[in-house]
Amino acid sequence: MSDEPYLLIIDSRFYEDIADELVKGAIAAIEAGEASYTRVSVPGAFEIPAAVRFAVRSMELVGGRRRYDGYVLLGCVIRGETDHYERISQESIRAISDLTVQYSLAVGLGVLTCDTHEQAIVRAAVNQGNKGGAAAEAALHMIRVKRSFVPPR
Repeated sequence: MSDEPYLLIIDSRFYEDIADELVKGAIAAIEAGEASYTRVSVPGAFEIPAAVRFAVRSMELVGGRRRYDGYVLLGCVIRGETDHYERISQESIRAISDLTVQYSLAVGLGVLTCDTHEQAIVRAAVNQGNKGGAAAEAALHMIRVKRSFVPPR
């Protein structure tokens, strides 16, 4: 089995143009970090924590499957006229945090919480904010941190 990091990218497709930029940045960072990945898409940011849990659970149930070393979680929630933004962004981030701590996951969080679509585009664009790339780099860093606590074989 390879020692290269193996990551799961989970991207929310609610704002497809933003998700595409986030994913583009994440893949570039993962490849630059000499890692590999699998990608899964979900409808919105709210569904990201469930997909993480599905992945963790599947590794518990299926022996021999290569385990994910880390997770790159990408999506966007944009403020609207109701409190829906507050609820979705807070609950999604809280659930991701809970899973990260409960299962000792190496996570790079790239779920944008923005006031406008334009602000989200700037933060997601590879040639501007590149938050997808930053999330992948954070996941790779956390994989190294996690591995530093495991004694060599």
